[in-house]
Amino acid sequence: MLNRNIKGERLATPIRYVKGVGPAISRLLEKKGIKTIEDALYFLPLRYEDRRKVSSFSSLNIGDKAVVVGDVLSAKEYGYRWRKVFQVILSDGTGLLKAVWYHYNRAYFYKVFEKGKRFILYGEVKNYRGEKQVAHPDYELLGKVSRNPFTPEGDSLNFGRLVPIYSEVEGVYPGTLRRIMKYTADCYSQMAEDILPPSLRSALHLMELPRAFYQAHFPDDAELASRARHRLIFDEFFLLELGLGLRRRGAELEKGIAMPDPVGPNSLCARLRSILPFSFTSAQEKALDDIRKDMAKPHPMNRLLQGDVGCGKTIVALCAALTAVDNGHQVGIMAPTEILSEQHYLTIKRWTEPLGLRSCLITSDLRGKERDSVISELSAGRIDIAVGTHAVIQEGVDFKTLGLGIIDEQHRFGVIQRSLLKKKGFSPHILVMTATPIPRTLAMTLYGDLDLTVIDEMPPGRKNVETHVLHEREREKAYKIIREEIRKGRQAFIVYPLVEESEKLDLKNAVEMHRLLQSNVFPDLRVGLLHGRMSSEEKEETMLSFKEKKVDILACTTVIEVGIDIPNATIMMVEHAERFGLSQLHQLRGRIGRGEHPSQCLLLSEYKKSDDARRRLAIMEKTHDGFKIAEEDLDIRGPGEFFGTRQSGLPDFRVGHILRDSRILAEARQEAFALLEMDPGLENTDHRLIRAAVAERWKGRLELGTIA
Repeated sequence: MLNRNIKGERLATPIRYVKGVGPAISRLLEKKGIKTIEDALYFLPLRYEDRRKVSSFSSLNIGDKAVVVGDVLSAKEYGYRWRKVFQVILSDGTGLLKAVWYHYNRAYFYKVFEKGKRFILYGEVKNYRGEKQVAHPDYELLGKVSRNPFTPEGDSLNFGRLVPIYSEVEGVYPGTLRRIMKYTADCYSQMAEDILPPSLRSALHLMELPRAFYQAHFPDDAELASRARHRLIFDEFFLLELGLGLRRRGAELEKGIAMPDPVGPNSLCARLRSILPFSFTSAQEKALDDIRKDMAKPHPMNRLLQGDVGCGKTIVALCAALTAVDNGHQVGIMAPTEILSEQHYLTIKRWTEPLGLRSCLITSDLRGKERDSVISELSAGRIDIAVGTHAVIQEGVDFKTLGLGIIDEQHRFGVIQRSLLKKKGFSPHILVMTATPIPRTLAMTLYGDLDLTVIDEMPPGRKNVETHVLHEREREKAYKIIREEIRKGRQAFIVYPLVEESEKLDLKNAVEMHRLLQSNVFPDLRVGLLHGRMSSEEKEETMLSFKEKKVDILACTTVIEVGIDIPNATIMMVEHAERFGLSQLHQLRGRIGRGEHPSQCLLLSEYKKSDDARRRLAIMEKTHDGFKIAEEDLDIRGPGEFFGTRQSGLPDFRVGHILRDSRILAEARQEAFALLEMDPGLENTDHRLIRAAVAERWKGRLELGTIA
């Protein structure tokens, strides 16, 4: 985001006022997200084609992408009425070359390609019936005298330079788009005000911002193109990291509640661990130690607890909750879905009731007198641990003394929800958890205002789930595998992408398929149904039946993605697996393989799959490493969709890619935190523009920082 001064206001001018655009083209550009001149400057080329060298016809090889110059020998169209082709035969004195167009304006082409005219062309050379041919080449008319296409008076946008190749804008010819971008770069790149002080630019060997914008679009050479992109990406990451650093600084300045770890056998956590049927892994012990040290400090903990599916995050979080209760405070736990919050509530209730603690569940289903009673007990301090969905942070839900807020599946919530939970108490400690594995360096970026703890060890006994991709035609084979597992006394999940039939999407749905499975496919077995539109009582009853083995097969939606623990479930079939993201498939698969028996995940997919879908499914067959899967998912979907940056509260990335540009990201983070160390409030005169740019880019999302 460029700084909003007078020059910045010029850059906010609607794109339709740029020369060569107008209302019609502007509407097409706006569909691509190019609404202002600033948007156009950030619409960088996908790549560049080097069109600085002219090749002779005789030197061309099949597959070459080349610039050539030739004289028209003949130009004509041929073929059938419904399949016409315009063909131009050219000569350069060393040989012949055919240029063909399948889509063209007949009258215009006959007028332009007159015999004897000289053209410069660029395209890929292909073999057509033993002859060299280029289809739909870029072309320009040259003067009759000179064979040199790169004379100063030519100054072509399409030849004699590194030519920018932009992402396609439907309805706008590439040449037209290139002219618009050239005019924009010529007239407006100089209006980009550089926020970085010269000393910092010099130390990091960064190009000036106006020059970077121009060279990113129309570079003089490959090195300048690379340096220009580096500068634009650096700025984007630098402002991101400054915002995260300000959030962290704001949190560290807050006064909080010190909660020393109660030692001895009578502490709640010690009593809990004495009745648990398992021991903590060393990674869990370290995570709990990190959390307890934070909670003992006089300012609020802000820690991210990250770990793969099934690594034991929940029990670590429960021990942290017991530390807060031992210190006389309440705990609020927020989960993104009702079924996950219900699972947490039932787990917490089972382990804490023997300790004499009271817990409650707060969801949108809680109404009337029952809700009034729970809210009253909570505000009076008679409930120790409240578990729920967004309902926990609704107006009217008050704690007497909230000391710890726990947010599960953090990527489903935004910083606003985290802030609202904090406001339910006096600067409570905050612990956020995620089962979406993110490489440490990227987690530091996404949650840069949080301290990071990773549980990178699985409890003993967890087995890898054998995964197979099956096509629709192999459905009967999948059903046979499911039946064999159930015959062994095991249970199965069958996951559908929809609850009910969609008119727009031809996808199988849970409700209809539940009926079909029970009546036609498995009439002799017990088939249950679970989806998000069921009431809490219905969901709890269904899950209890499944857990008690009264249900053999559970037809369900992705409502089971997180939090469901059924050790006897050893088989999962995912319908329309090509519709799911990698991380989601990994989460779903994590619902099985939790017991002592070998488990299988069957990914049933349609015949028609995109390349990305094929790649996703192949990765699921090859690896069980959640971090590798997350990296691949991030690479396929991009950071915006993977992280849901709008949801998380981070500014969007317009140029940078946090995986591809991780080296620049690390550099930007180092420089941003060094700057804040030197000038914590960005109050130095040299940092005035940086301060304004941070405020503009984050737009009020620095609720913990001091920048306004």
